[in-house]
Amino acid sequence: MYEGAVQDLIDELGRLPGVGPKSAQRIAFHLLAANPADVRRLVDALTQVKEKVRFCRVCGNVAEAEECRICRDPRRDQASICVVEESKDVVAIEKTREFRGRYHVLGGAISPIEGIGPDDLRIRELLARLQDGAVTEVILATDPNLEGEATATYLARLLGPLRLRVTRLASGLPVGGDLEYADEVTLGRAFEGRRLLEA
Repeated sequence: MYEGAVQDLIDELGRLPGVGPKSAQRIAFHLLAANPADVRRLVDALTQVKEKVRFCRVCGNVAEAEECRICRDPRRDQASICVVEESKDVVAIEKTREFRGRYHVLGGAISPIEGIGPDDLRIRELLARLQDGAVTEVILATDPNLEGEATATYLARLLGPLRLRVTRLASGLPVGGDLEYADEVTLGRAFEGRRLLEA
C-alpha cells in the first residue's frame, strides 16, 4: 500500500478491465517516471474521448458525429446488417474487408449471471431498423461463448417471424491449430460448418 495520490492512481487504474493490481502498480509507476508532456498528452486524449465520442444514433457504434462513418457511407449495402456485441467487434470485422453491409452494436450480450437481459441491450433499436423491409439478411456475429450463443439464439427466435435470412458466423478450428488440442464444442462446430471443396 502506498499513500495518497499514488495509491489513488493505482486503485483507479485497477478498476480498468484487464488491469490487475500488479499491472495497475506498473502503469502508475511508469506514469510517475514519465515525461510530464507525455502524461499531459494522455490526460488530453482521455478528456477528448469523453467530450467528443458518442454512440451512433443508427447502429450504436462509436462516433464523433450523430452517425458513424459506416452508417454515413452510401456505398455500404443496406440489405444486410451484421449484429455484434461491441464496437471493437466492428473493427475486427472491418479488418477482414469481407463484409460490405452495415452493423448493429448491441452493447453487450445476454448474461443472467451479470444481470444483463435482453432489455439491457439495443435489441429494440435493431427491430426498429428492420421495420421498413430494406434489410434482407441479419448476420449474428456475437462471440462464440456461452453469452454470445445465448444472445444469438434469442435473436434468431425473435427475428424468425420477420421472414429474414438470419445467419450466424461459422466457428471451428483456428488456422494452424492441431485437432488433438481442440475441445469437443469447437470440433463439433467445425463439422457443422464444413464446406465442399472444388476439385
